Amino acid sequence: MGYKVAVVGATGNVGREILNILHERQFPADEVVPLASSRSAGQTVGFGDKDLKVQDLAQYDFAGTDIVLSSAGGKISADFAPRAAKAGAVVIDNTSHFRMDPDIPLVVPEVNPEAIADYKKKNIIANPNCSTIQMVVALKPLHEIARIKRVVVSTYQSVSGGGKEAMDELFNQTKSIYMNDVKEGEVFPKRIAFNVIPQIDVFMDDHMTKEEWKMVVETKKIMDKNIKVCANCVRVPVFVGHAEMVNVEFEGEISAKEAKKAWRDFEGVTVIDLESDLEYVTPAEIQGEDDVYISRIREDISVENGLNFWCVSDNLRKGAALNAVQIAELLVKDYLS
Repeated sequence: MGYKVAVVGATGNVGREILNILHERQFPADEVVPLASSRSAGQTVGFGDKDLKVQDLAQYDFAGTDIVLSSAGGKISADFAPRAAKAGAVVIDNTSHFRMDPDIPLVVPEVNPEAIADYKKKNIIANPNCSTIQMVVALKPLHEIARIKRVVVSTYQSVSGGGKEAMDELFNQTKSIYMNDVKEGEVFPKRIAFNVIPQIDVFMDDHMTKEEWKMVVETKKIMDKNIKVCANCVRVPVFVGHAEMVNVEFEGEISAKEAKKAWRDFEGVTVIDLESDLEYVTPAEIQGEDDVYISRIREDISVENGLNFWCVSDNLRKGAALNAVQIAELLVKDYLS
């Protein structure tokens, strides 16, 4: 059986990646409909060797649509997603708007696929934050060996997490510096070219940024409410690919050797050892890859049961588009077939 799939935000970075991945993985769709704002309606987007005409989201009738994959911003999702769900479509939403709704599952297929079953409450499934996704994929097999007590994570997040405008700002600022004509930024609060910015999203009352808060509460919802998380999120002048240095404290004993074996046996993870040709992996090396790559694995001697590791992932793929498509694949396999 083929499905009718709508892709909301089809002209954005993540929307285009969703279309690419749907085609790459041969998702069972009889029809794929790209949707965007009225400004983008009439444009074409690629789907394999085809060009699909973008339709106006505001005017689109979701009746007869089976699945909606959305990455168009929280305010837009808040408006259209309930309308699409009421029409019978299952919405898989990439924005933060629905993530902490107790009646909406927050899903990473390798970590908590069973949560998908709760989609029937509102016909909406939430895709987690990009930085949360790669971290919980790395943490899940370790949590099954020795329960995790606490995680301290420092992220190094690429500008593509802020959309096309953010990528353009990095490009234009970098060029302007070489031309001795430094451009002021509009997307980022401080200059991003040749700099790092310890702020992603807005500051909250407790002085955490909202990005850091997301990593805390989403990890608890996806994995275990008892895990304590301290997140420090930093934007770096990289176009694609998020990196994280993760320190984990466990209730029981776990060695670096045991962790490596668990990761090697776990779907969606690739381990790179210092003994390998690569030694460790960087964001530039994993663009276009689907796995979470883990390297720099070592035991933390400052606590009784601790590990440190470095993980990188393509934030447009596993951090957003791929995760959403994987949810859709499980949805059609286990619930809609």
